[in-house]
Amino acid sequence: MRRLLSLFLALGLLAACETNDLAEAPVPLGNFALGLNIAVADNMQKVPISRDASVADWEASIIRAVENRFRRYDGTKTFNIGINVDAYALAPPGIPIVASPKSVLVVSANIFDDAAGVKLNAEPKQLMVFEGVSGDSLIGSGLTRTKAEQMEALSYNAVKAVERWLAENPQWFGLAAAPLPAGAAAAPVVATSATSAMPALLPALLPAN
Repeated sequence: MRRLLSLFLALGLLAACETNDLAEAPVPLGNFALGLNIAVADNMQKVPISRDASVADWEASIIRAVENRFRRYDGTKTFNIGINVDAYALAPPGIPIVASPKSVLVVSANIFDDAAGVKLNAEPKQLMVFEGVSGDSLIGSGLTRTKAEQMEALSYNAVKAVERWLAENPQWFGLAAAPLPAGAAAAPVVATSATSAMPALLPALLPAN
């Protein structure tokens, strides 16, 4: 029991560290300034082994994460960000530790030049993120976090991954190509171009035997 309590405490400390980069200088994005902040979750898929989350809750969570991250930029050119929630799994409580289901989120992102009225990416950028710093969590977060906390962590990681993607395309923001700063490590993320997010999501939920 003592070892289990220590593990819960360690996970709590880890969760507290996951959102601390917002107080740091943002990744350079040249002349970027956030315009429209759009999130859509109408067609999202839910993995059967998951807590329920409403369309409105997911949209609000993503919008809040985008505001927190991208309103830090004070460039001179406006860009609109659209994020679609494709699929999710929120680890439920009461599952045995040996099963350790993971919380995962799949989103598709688009970036628009507001003044020109054009989308800058040819295809939506689909990204899959886990809740913690690693996809190989020791126990499911359903035992340690509320649904709201899971959604907040996933939204934070998804939007951080979007920021990383934008930084990999500096030409959109009037910058020459350059390596990212050492401190700009991305959230755990897997890129996928699947039409449906579910095939990519399901294998990631449970650890290998």
